[in-house]
Amino acid sequence: MAELDFGTYKYNGARALVILHERYMRTCLRTWQEAKRLDIKLPVTNDGDYQSLDTLLRHILRASRGYLTWMCEQLNLPDPEIEKTPVANRIAAEAENHLAHLLDKWRSPLAGVEEEHFHNPTYLSRWGTAYCIDAMLEHAVMHPIRHEFQLRNLISTAT
Repeated sequence: MAELDFGTYKYNGARALVILHERYMRTCLRTWQEAKRLDIKLPVTNDGDYQSLDTLLRHILRASRGYLTWMCEQLNLPDPEIEKTPVANRIAAEAENHLAHLLDKWRSPLAGVEEEHFHNPTYLSRWGTAYCIDAMLEHAVMHPIRHEFQLRNLISTAT
């Protein structure tokens, strides 16, 4: 994949994590598309985000939106104006366009933030865990990696 121009960041650690987030969101979508083509079934659970491949992809895309909006809120940055994630029954048809929009919105909001603001203070996440901004960025990178790993395992046992 050719690397897009992400511009200059005051903190190159943030730039690296934004680039990694984009890379793994793209590969996760490709793996999800493969799982969808193969009609992979998720394990039975009561978790609403794991009822189907469509709800899983919606969860992944919605979480990415949430991570960036949360970071912007904590840093008193403008709202990145990311469109709402498509509903599950439209996610397959709209995933490519929504991901392109989402990743475009991710590229610049954190560019002007000085490094010290990424490490201190910590803030309470929407699910109740304390994170500094740098840790939330790392969480945002790992989230699609973990789901892609899950999907790859399901694909390998089904084929």
